[in-house]
Amino acid sequence: MTPAELGHTLGALIDGAVRLSVMIWGAPGVGKSSVVARVARERDMGLVDLRLSQLAPTDLRGLPVPRDGLAYWYPPEFLPREGRGVLFLDELNLCPPAIQGIAQQLILDRRVGSYRVPEGWFIWAAGNRAEDRAAVFEMPAPLGNRFLHLQVQPDQESFRDYAIAAGLHERIVAFLAFRPDLLHRLDPGHPAWPSPRTWEMASRLHALDLDVAPAVGEAAAAELDAFVRLYQDLVRLEPILAGEGRGVRFPKEPSRRYALTVGLAARAKTTDQALAAFRWLVGRAGEEWVQLMVSHLAQHWRARAHMDRLVACLRAEPDIRRFLRDYNRMLSGD
Repeated sequence: MTPAELGHTLGALIDGAVRLSVMIWGAPGVGKSSVVARVARERDMGLVDLRLSQLAPTDLRGLPVPRDGLAYWYPPEFLPREGRGVLFLDELNLCPPAIQGIAQQLILDRRVGSYRVPEGWFIWAAGNRAEDRAAVFEMPAPLGNRFLHLQVQPDQESFRDYAIAAGLHERIVAFLAFRPDLLHRLDPGHPAWPSPRTWEMASRLHALDLDVAPAVGEAAAAELDAFVRLYQDLVRLEPILAGEGRGVRFPKEPSRRYALTVGLAARAKTTDQALAAFRWLVGRAGEEWVQLMVSHLAQHWRARAHMDRLVACLRAEPDIRRFLRDYNRMLSGD
C-alpha cells in the first residue's frame, strides 16, 4: 500500500477503536514513522515513539528494586500511564531477541512486569525487510502471528502531497514530479541514496544553496542540479501569473514542461494568479499538463487551508468547468 493508504488504514483502526497490534513493513526512508506520527497528531492523541534497537532490556522492562525481601520492577518513565495515544515500537526486528522478547510481552499481553498499557493506547510496530539489506533479526512466528501486517511502498503522489503540506522546496517537488523513479532508490554501495526521508533533508540543504549529495547521493544530486539549471532558465513566470503571458510559448522539452507547470502551481498565491495560469496553459498545452497543474495547484491550496477559495474560483470559470467535464468524460470512456 502507499503511505496515503497506510494513513487511511491506521486512522480507520483508531476511529473504530480496533486495538489490534499492527506491524508496518517497508524499506528504510519510505515514511513509516512519519505516517504514524501524522495519524496520531491529526486525532490529538499522544505518541510514544520507541526505537527498540537503541534500548537495552532493562530500558524497556525496568529496573528491579528490592523491597521487603522481594524484587519489584520499576517501569521506565517514558511508557504511557494515562490518556489515549499510540505506543509505536519502531525498528522492532532490528533489535536482538532479548528486546524482542520483552516487546512481545507488551504486544501480546499489553503488559510487562508490573506495567500495563492503558486502555486508550494502541500498540503499533514497524520494521525493515531482509531484502532491504537491513541488519534484521528474524521475527519469532508466535510474535508475527499476533500482528496485522501492512506492507508500505514509496509513492510519488503521496510524497508530493506530504511535501507540499510540509513546505518542501518547490524545485524538489517539481524535480520528483519529473523523475518519480528517483523518489526511492536504495544503493547498497553508498551511504547516501534517495528516499522520501533524504529528499526532505535535501530540501533543507537546497534552500541554503548547499550541495544535496550528502543526503541523496552523487547521482541523484547531479540530476537535480541539471534540472535546477533548466528551472532557473525558464521564462519568467510572473508575467503569466499576471495575465500577461500572451507571447510566451509552452516549452518543447519534457523537463522544462514539468518545471514550468509545477512552478506555476507553486507560485499561484491568489485566485487571479491561479486563473491566469490556467487560462495560459489550457490554450497551449495538452490535457495532461493542465491536469498536472490543477492537481498540484489543489494540493498547494489545500495545504494553506484555502481550498474553498480555489473551488469557488474553478466553478466560476467556464473554461475550467469545460476542461474538467471533458477530462472526466475521457477517463470514463464516454
